[in-house]
Amino acid sequence: MANLHPNSGDPKVTYEYRRKKHAEEMRMQVVTFTMMIFFTVIAFAAVGAGFSKWFIVPFVLLLAIVQVIFQLYYFMHMSHKGHAEAQLFMYSGVLVGFLTILTFVTIIWW
Repeated sequence: MANLHPNSGDPKVTYEYRRKKHAEEMRMQVVTFTMMIFFTVIAFAAVGAGFSKWFIVPFVLLLAIVQVIFQLYYFMHMSHKGHAEAQLFMYSGVLVGFLTILTFVTIIWW
């Protein structure tokens, strides 16, 4: 097999390298999409099975968080280079939101 390095100078090698990378990315998107559908079915099954709300609410929220992470990293391409600033702003927003909710819950309950 040819050297599949993107900077080899040969247009055919560059094309093959990009084609291979796109195929890998598409495969990961299909696998991730399948897993997200599976998580959704699991959440519906948990609600339909009649479990306690003390189990269902955290369980469904956990599945939702996992799906958001999958969507950010595989469908929004946050795992690629060049997204450091966007990640910084998103994680900062999540941290501020979490601290705000924690503050209000603490004020109300204690």
